[in-house]
Amino acid sequence: MRDGVLLGGERRRRWTDEAKLAILGEVGVNGWTVQDVAQRHDVARQQIYQWRREMRRKALWPTASASVFLPVEMAGAPEGAATMEPGSSVAEITVMLRNGRQLRCPEGIGEASLVRLVRLLETA
Repeated sequence: MRDGVLLGGERRRRWTDEAKLAILGEVGVNGWTVQDVAQRHDVARQQIYQWRREMRRKALWPTASASVFLPVEMAGAPEGAATMEPGSSVAEITVMLRNGRQLRCPEGIGEASLVRLVRLLETA
């Protein structure tokens, strides 16, 4: 600013709610932090936090305590599946992802491992 005259282009940009939600959704994907996402979109870190509060106030961003229920469909064993001997049991979980892929894993898989696998497959 010189003598009350702004030099250079104006930095104020307008973001739609959809654009804000898309940017907010990038936090945590592939290990990206708020700082990484802010740098990628050339906004201040504080702007990301402000958008998060704004989206929560508008009920567009889930709260930390919000539960999400997903439909589960139980399927029988496929035809021709190997029969197991009595006393030996290996249960399997099949997760249908939004992108149409299926994730099959043993019943005893840890929650952190399952979350990591789902995020990996949904972003690949």
